Amino acid sequence: MTARRIVVTGSVAYDYLMTFPGKFLDLVVPDRMDRLSVSFLVDSMRKVRGGVAPNIAYTLAILGLKPLLMATAGVDALDYSRWLAEQGVDTSGLHICDDLYTASFFVSTDESQNQIATFYSGAMARAATLSFRDLSLSAVSLAVIAPNDPDAMAKYAKECRELHIAYVYDPSQQVARLSGSDLLAGLRGAALLIANEYEFGVIEKKTGLSEAEMLEQVPALIVTRGSEGSTIALQGGQPEAPAGATTFRIPPASLRGPAVDPTGVGDAFRGGLLAARHHGLPWEVAGRVGSVAAVYTLEALGPQPPRYAIADFVNRYRENFGCEGPHARVRELLPR
Repeated sequence: MTARRIVVTGSVAYDYLMTFPGKFLDLVVPDRMDRLSVSFLVDSMRKVRGGVAPNIAYTLAILGLKPLLMATAGVDALDYSRWLAEQGVDTSGLHICDDLYTASFFVSTDESQNQIATFYSGAMARAATLSFRDLSLSAVSLAVIAPNDPDAMAKYAKECRELHIAYVYDPSQQVARLSGSDLLAGLRGAALLIANEYEFGVIEKKTGLSEAEMLEQVPALIVTRGSEGSTIALQGGQPEAPAGATTFRIPPASLRGPAVDPTGVGDAFRGGLLAARHHGLPWEVAGRVGSVAAVYTLEALGPQPPRYAIADFVNRYRENFGCEGPHARVRELLPR
């Protein structure tokens, strides 16, 4: 019998990472923002494999899962697809468009780890041609609807509701393009809504819902908060929140060296958290697993850090959070 697994949707992209040796804010004139015109001379540029879907899937694979990547990419992604397969990602759901290039993400990072980015959709614009109806639904445990072509995101959420597939709604970088009604449709019926603190503020503004009101719509709500860690809010009436709504405050893990590049840190957090939940770990442990996965990425250039051993990962978790009480269960990540 085929093991049930996570299906990850979202962008597949090449990331062009640039570093600016100053602070963006030093070049912003507040009373002239309506006529913004500024250029940043960067010190370096590097092209790396990226895209939110492969980033999340890569961390899931490192932590012992076999995620299915359901996405579109261009003719220049053949080597990328082969590399992902070598890492343990099932790329049978990756559709290659022969007449388009893969999506591209151009991002500059300043010395304070602030970022300015531009995204070209490329083959991602055809993501809506894919469908969950073409999958073996009995083999799907969870779907991840991550930033993608807006029509594809809406289609996938609708299909998951109709097919009774539990799904994570992760609009993150697409909150600027999605309307309030789009966001409401996506989160209603989701098993989990996740965004960073700024993106969550945009979601609140566009939907008109407060955090408490959103929690009435979705069982679990996660907000990542950078150096402050993250919060996991659970709707009341669940096994881990039987008496009412509960919030877990998840601290960040410690760096072993300097922060190198924040690109993909949130994706790694998501992969770590979802892998832990797939293994049956409680939310307060799963959130910390996400924190550890995030720092591996923060310490590397690019969104997919060098592969690490699960044993090293578990030891790093214990160094940060101990191994008493519920934290003892982190050993369940180790291969059996």
